[in-house]
Amino acid sequence: MPEPPDPVAALREIAFLMERVLDDPRRVHAFRAASDAIAELPPAQFERRARDGSWRELRGIGESTATVIVQSLAGRVPDRLAELRAQARPLASGGEELLALLRGDLHTHTDASDGSVPAEQSRAVADALGYEYLAITDHSPRLRVANGLSPQRLRAQVERIAVLNREDGPRLLTGIEVDILPDGGLDQAPELLDELEVVVASVHSELRMDSEPMTHRMVAAIADPRTDVLGHCTGRLVTGGRGTRPQSSFDAEVVFEACRRFDVAVEINSRPERADPPDDLLALALETGCLFAIDSDAHAPGQLEFPAYGAARARAAGIPAQRIVNTWPLADLLAWTTSHR
Repeated sequence: MPEPPDPVAALREIAFLMERVLDDPRRVHAFRAASDAIAELPPAQFERRARDGSWRELRGIGESTATVIVQSLAGRVPDRLAELRAQARPLASGGEELLALLRGDLHTHTDASDGSVPAEQSRAVADALGYEYLAITDHSPRLRVANGLSPQRLRAQVERIAVLNREDGPRLLTGIEVDILPDGGLDQAPELLDELEVVVASVHSELRMDSEPMTHRMVAAIADPRTDVLGHCTGRLVTGGRGTRPQSSFDAEVVFEACRRFDVAVEINSRPERADPPDDLLALALETGCLFAIDSDAHAPGQLEFPAYGAARARAAGIPAQRIVNTWPLADLLAWTTSHR
């Protein structure tokens, strides 16, 4: 029987298991905030609170999280964690062999934009998943609601990633999910995009644009030599806490032919509320001869397991592994993205 986790690990595992099934983000945040609060305690203060049980005096510790701490310190698996472990199931079936071939994830977010944790914590999960690389692709400036990165903040992140890559673990790739502007331009300084290792281009605004201008908009972004991946191409939402949203209207034959011509991968966005592109467009992209990227679009560590959904869809569509760029070794992937600059 495995050893009971320490309180920090127990709280983080609870948050992880909640994230992977899209539990209420506020509840998830409570467990992550509690783990951070006790992880930052000086040893003497931690020991004192362990003796007197004064955990709830700490900011960020509530009844539920205090119970987890107490039960963990008593040498047992906390009840909440045991319950979540018992409920945990594979997220999807049918794509297991393809999922095992994925060497990394090309679309993930950190707390620098609208993700929940720093890159270090995402990297630890990527390591546990056996990944060779993980692209950090936070949002671009125009997406203020998601705390998009200004050129200065992106530069600082690139420098921070260089420091992190001195440590053992999966290679963190510098990147961005850059907003496709209404005129088809990319929402970031061109000289910075030239330096990044992975550029995912996505439409986030004016999703109800008429088909012809939307097609021109998307093709212009695809034709930009800095674009590597076309993110969640239809923008649809099929379920989840944000409600539903119909897919954008565009000429998919033209858009996917542009992806083929300009060597841009079509993202199979694995978020269950997106499942984007839909099955008919996935089949069309395959028939057109496109490359693909199976991405999590993770905004929290537990969501890094979402590619199980994308792999199942890719397998059902008959997409061969060699057409999925994140099954490629790191050197081959970077040779491909570099060829776009």
